[in-house]
Amino acid sequence: MDLQIDGNAALVTASSSGLGKASAKALAREGADVVINGRDEERLAAAKEEVEAVATGEVVAQPADLTDADEVAALVEATVDEFGTIDHLVTSAGGPPSGAFLDTDDEDWQHAYDLLVMSVVRLARESYPHLKEGDGGTIVNITSRSVKEAIDSLVLSNAVRMGVIGLEKTLSKEFAPEVRANAVLPGPHETSRIRDLVEAAVERGDYDSYDEGLDDWAQNPLERIGDPMELGDTVAYLSSPKSGYINGTALPIDGGSTGANL
Repeated sequence: MDLQIDGNAALVTASSSGLGKASAKALAREGADVVINGRDEERLAAAKEEVEAVATGEVVAQPADLTDADEVAALVEATVDEFGTIDHLVTSAGGPPSGAFLDTDDEDWQHAYDLLVMSVVRLARESYPHLKEGDGGTIVNITSRSVKEAIDSLVLSNAVRMGVIGLEKTLSKEFAPEVRANAVLPGPHETSRIRDLVEAAVERGDYDSYDEGLDDWAQNPLERIGDPMELGDTVAYLSSPKSGYINGTALPIDGGSTGANL
């Protein structure tokens, strides 16, 4: 399927690894010019090579700390300087640390809010003047299935990510019809973080093999863990005119593991 985004300009945050990188690869493979982002410049450079290997357009690596308002503004400005505009914004951020409520202090809460919510607020505000000028601007927020169903020992993700969904729904109304806003809610995917966790568990003796450990993450009706590119391809679709009547939705991508009806 031709997603009709060839030559469009996309900014994908936290895309030096994981689901952000998969989203950047999917957009680049469809012909979009893509700015990828991360804090670790060495890892960002390696991700740039990986995305370029499948790209038909231009790929630019731009380091930035998403919790710093000035760096977020500079990231958006750099994207516009490179490509002249922004047609598609994909927001992603590393997950906050795990922990129970009584083990989480005020500093943890503030950092999680800055990372997960304020980064999206600032990115959307800075990008909107450019998104609205194009022919079908889009925002896709990568969050977590925890907004549908709370996950044990992830109080920060369970509570704070809900703010992104409220924001996404609001933007889908306030920015329409020029700009559509949607969210994806991933369950476990075989990212480098999951691989590291499983390998560490194997070394501790929790599992006899990597495959056995990975199976523990695949508690869903499809009986397997997700491929990051499955999420990336969904993000690219939601960024394209082919999904032009989808606006204000929050789409679980979790193999059907979430128990909520809606």
